[in-house]
Amino acid sequence: MCLSIPSKVVEIDDNNVATVETLGVTRKVSLDLISEEVKVGEYVLIHVGYAMQKIDTNFALESLEVYRQIADDMSDGKI
Repeated sequence: MCLSIPSKVVEIDDNNVATVETLGVTRKVSLDLISEEVKVGEYVLIHVGYAMQKIDTNFALESLEVYRQIADDMSDGKI
């Protein structure tokens, strides 16, 4: 099973490589597998260094809130 957390595109270089931010962590991912245009500020789902799909901003923000709650519950020993 693979869990993909929404990542916000913060920069795109000339080689179609995006810098994305995921819950405070930044990394570089290729945008080559996405057929539609991706812009800075939009959200993508990534897998092993590639953005796989662009997703709706509202859905991304809702998902991130759920992940934050899960992380908080884990650190509090609730899970």
